[in-house]
Amino acid sequence: MRARATASASASDKNGPCQAIVSGIGRFQLARPFSVAYSASKTNHITLPASTNYPPRFETYPGRCRRDSFPDAALVVRAAAIASAVHGGEPPGNLLDEKPDRTHLDRVFLASNSPYASLPTEVLVQGEDVYDFIVTGAGSAGCAVAGRLSEDGRFRVLLLEAGPRDSYPWIHIPLGYHKTFNNPRVNWMFDSEPEPELNGRVMYQPRGKVLGGTSSINGMVYMRGNAADYDEWRQRGCEGWDYDSVLPYFKRAEDQQRGADDYHGVGGPLKVSDHRWQPSLARAMHDAAVEAGIPVNPDFNGATQEGVGYYQTTINKARRWSSARAYLGDAKGRRNLTIATGAHATRLLIEQGRAAGVEYRTPAGLSQARARREVIVSGGVYGSPQLLMLSGLGPATHLQTFGIPVLRDMPGVGSHLHDHFNTYVAYRCAKPVTMNDLALSLPRRLVAGAQYALARTGPLASMGLYVGALIRSDKRLERPDLQINMFAWAIKERNRLGVTPQPFSAFGLSPVHLRPDGRGTVRLKSPDPQAAPEIRFNFLRSSYDFQALIEGMRVCRRIAAQPALRPFVVEEILPGPHVTAEDDLKADIRARGVSNLHPVGTCRMGREVDAVVDPQLRVYGVQGLRVADASVMPSIIAGNTNAPSIMIGEKCADMVRAAA
Repeated sequence: MRARATASASASDKNGPCQAIVSGIGRFQLARPFSVAYSASKTNHITLPASTNYPPRFETYPGRCRRDSFPDAALVVRAAAIASAVHGGEPPGNLLDEKPDRTHLDRVFLASNSPYASLPTEVLVQGEDVYDFIVTGAGSAGCAVAGRLSEDGRFRVLLLEAGPRDSYPWIHIPLGYHKTFNNPRVNWMFDSEPEPELNGRVMYQPRGKVLGGTSSINGMVYMRGNAADYDEWRQRGCEGWDYDSVLPYFKRAEDQQRGADDYHGVGGPLKVSDHRWQPSLARAMHDAAVEAGIPVNPDFNGATQEGVGYYQTTINKARRWSSARAYLGDAKGRRNLTIATGAHATRLLIEQGRAAGVEYRTPAGLSQARARREVIVSGGVYGSPQLLMLSGLGPATHLQTFGIPVLRDMPGVGSHLHDHFNTYVAYRCAKPVTMNDLALSLPRRLVAGAQYALARTGPLASMGLYVGALIRSDKRLERPDLQINMFAWAIKERNRLGVTPQPFSAFGLSPVHLRPDGRGTVRLKSPDPQAAPEIRFNFLRSSYDFQALIEGMRVCRRIAAQPALRPFVVEEILPGPHVTAEDDLKADIRARGVSNLHPVGTCRMGREVDAVVDPQLRVYGVQGLRVADASVMPSIIAGNTNAPSIMIGEKCADMVRAAA
């Protein structure tokens, strides 16, 4: 989380102390010459002796201070920065982004020797913070927007993220996503309301609460979807979003390990790679699918999507390559980009029909930042509609229930929620080659740890999902509506408490319905911005939803019965070989099926009367306000949603710059 400090200065301060009220501790840099100052009480007030002898430039160096050197957690600030603001001198280094005669500070650096040591490097300073652009949410799209808008130095950009830095070690180890799945340190850990067609079960919704958003905790599959998905967007009135129009943004974002061609780019910020390591089971799964009659597809993101093949990933040299790593890694030193973690956007400041800024909360309390040009909301499919509704943009009757003044009645905000839905067929494995074997054996875990530490290979270098297939549940369909994920592990249960693996060697084949009929909503549960939203999916609302999944389960069984997998299969354990009748399969889907964690559509783009944003991603009826994330998708794409979300961020940044 990002702390916030207050500093003030005036002409009368030049011969007296300058105070900073500090609420948290992060890393720090000492400036020379400097005056040591420390907290004299638990209120964390810091008094800095004034000096008139600071030179115009200050050499800085990173450092730490010993806990026993200073009482009360030793809050050390960069005194030279304070002096520069007080005395109107030249700002040292990259501390101050505006003119040196400003009367408040931009950043204060604090010591990292306290319980708050996990806080980020920079600490925002209260005052009349004014930026050209403010981006709320450092997720898949938000990082792309902020990174691109700040890259040429013309614009001053503030990126607000409610979560912390991506310093949790398991984020960066590919198989470590099982460790972030239910970790409140980096995960919002939302739950849906009970689902009527799922026997009243609640669908757990892990969402990234960290730099990189869900791209920092997801399964790292790089999948764009079907070209026809985007052409359908265009047919629905989203000009400029057909496949030919979005392909350049996919290519620009990409640094493709296989090289550049008509569909792929190199030199972009997002590393896309093949698996560095895979078990023998993965090859057997692939070959079994071919034996079952599914054609080979060497590139799901190429000329065609249908077929079986190996997934590409957002992994680089055996480390997760999130949107934060891609777009903020080289941007953190930019003077015109401020990245504020621990800063939860609570309300948009809308004045006379224009987005004028953002109110946000840090551990120090509420603060505001102003936007000269635009605010871009990138809070994700749950966070973006929640922020709009808290700001008075949403269904009027719903907002009035919570006493929120209605600025614009927008019934589409929070509506049209939909997601892929999956179930799975699980098999006991005859060979100890699954991730379950790894989880159940300490010696295997030690070997895997050594493989990863010494050579960046082995099970930890992957996410346990190597092979997939895109197929049609009905040959009369024009494009695939099923994705078969072939996992080198099988679970017993998945919920907010975590993922419980089967207590023996096992693997699973999972059919995913890519074109669900059900539509749900995101609504407020409370006017408190920190309260979780109310999420209702309305899964399995049509016979087609069931029929597609039933066909998917049958395909999984055909794959498992092929010669290539025969040496690995002992028996089907879920749902069990006796579950074959259609009614029994429906009952099993209701009992075990789950969200595939690809929600979209809650601020959908389009020309419909209840569309929230236009094809330029501008919120209807409010100037200077856009939404850029998966919530704007008018319909879900056939595949994983991280890559399309990044594409949306890339395209949004271009549209914003063109309008500036």
